[in-house]
Amino acid sequence: MLLDDLGSWRRTHYTSQITPEIDGKEVVVFGWVLEVRDLGGIKFLILRDREGAIQVTMPKKLVSKEILKKVKKLKRESVIGIKGKVRAMPTAPRGVELIPSEIKILNVAKSPLPIDTTGRVPADLDTRLNARILDLRIPKNLAIFKVHHTALNAIRKFLIGEGFMEVVTPKILATATEGGAALFPVAYFEKEAFLAQSPQLYKEVLTSAFEKVFEIAQFYRAEESDTTYHLNEFISVDIEVAFADAKDVMDVLERLIVSVIKEVKKRCAAELKLLNRKIEVPRTPFKRITYDEALEILREQGFEINWGEDLPTAANRKLGEIFDEPYFIVDWPRILKPFYIKPKEDKPEITDSFDLNWSWLELASGGTRIHTKELLIERMKEQNLNPEKFEPFLTYFEYGMPPHAGWGLGFQRLLMIMTGMRNIREVTLFPRDKNRLVP
Repeated sequence: MLLDDLGSWRRTHYTSQITPEIDGKEVVVFGWVLEVRDLGGIKFLILRDREGAIQVTMPKKLVSKEILKKVKKLKRESVIGIKGKVRAMPTAPRGVELIPSEIKILNVAKSPLPIDTTGRVPADLDTRLNARILDLRIPKNLAIFKVHHTALNAIRKFLIGEGFMEVVTPKILATATEGGAALFPVAYFEKEAFLAQSPQLYKEVLTSAFEKVFEIAQFYRAEESDTTYHLNEFISVDIEVAFADAKDVMDVLERLIVSVIKEVKKRCAAELKLLNRKIEVPRTPFKRITYDEALEILREQGFEINWGEDLPTAANRKLGEIFDEPYFIVDWPRILKPFYIKPKEDKPEITDSFDLNWSWLELASGGTRIHTKELLIERMKEQNLNPEKFEPFLTYFEYGMPPHAGWGLGFQRLLMIMTGMRNIREVTLFPRDKNRLVP
């Protein structure tokens, strides 16, 4: 088929901007064909763009034969431009329709499509992810990523307003940033390198220059976990603050969560309605329970967890049933936390640390950091890590490292809470897990 050229045409309106109030106005819209119906004396076309959809009405007595001939060639998801007049019509969707004077066919989609983009015929998640671009044209799925966009902007706006500087740290590293074996090796010229698990050591040392830093970026963990809330490539929101401890950054975290929820409720009301999701702004301060208190609560619920063991998923689900808002678990055992988390001076088997949970998900983890080289080396050796592999970071701790604290927040997990999605892949554009490397 011979396609039309864009030429001088440029969009004047998104579909959501076409309302009965602009009755009689000539507009140019672009988008994708959602469906075409032929009722004999009149044809209807639904055109969809990122903001919504508009009914295009083509009575044979009012539109040219050329337009009707073009429409006959159209298939679902074909790309078109329409120039026409707005007509207020109470019986049309949203009370308005478009009467075309010209149509440009800019590209034609193949048929049949791998998924139904009207959303009427459901498809399993794997099929949807394989055809992700089509999947994202379904209004409900597009709504998820409008919330995604709004939440990211809200986080950045909040942290900048709090005096944080945004930084970008390397993602190709000579050694692990947190220790452990969950690393993706990378061929780096004649050397072996690794993809970053987190910005941890970089953000810590940057506090000695910038004092308050944050980063929003993708990180990588080569974990075998095949769950609905783990990915091997994920978005992390990280902060680090000089001259602060765990309580200070917990305060930042809960205020950030409240600020983001407020912004999403304000700016994404239509999207949340489409997702059938009602979210309430959580009350502050968030509830705080110690690790020991969590074990006691869980014992009363039939869970036998030994002191020093991590909380299994089932235990977190139970706590999520008991606490219906976000809550902190604080004072974790030294054995469960990374080497850079500071032990309490009066009780060194406990760390000045916290996790933030909401519902059944752990959203964030953080604490007071060790700021002296000697204790840092001691903790590394405890965890069978070789301090030599952490140069030059250890050297930087000789140059005047301030006391500091911070946290890392799993952005997609927060997005799951806001949108009500039960699988992290739903809120990730192109998820990467141990079974998925494309598209």
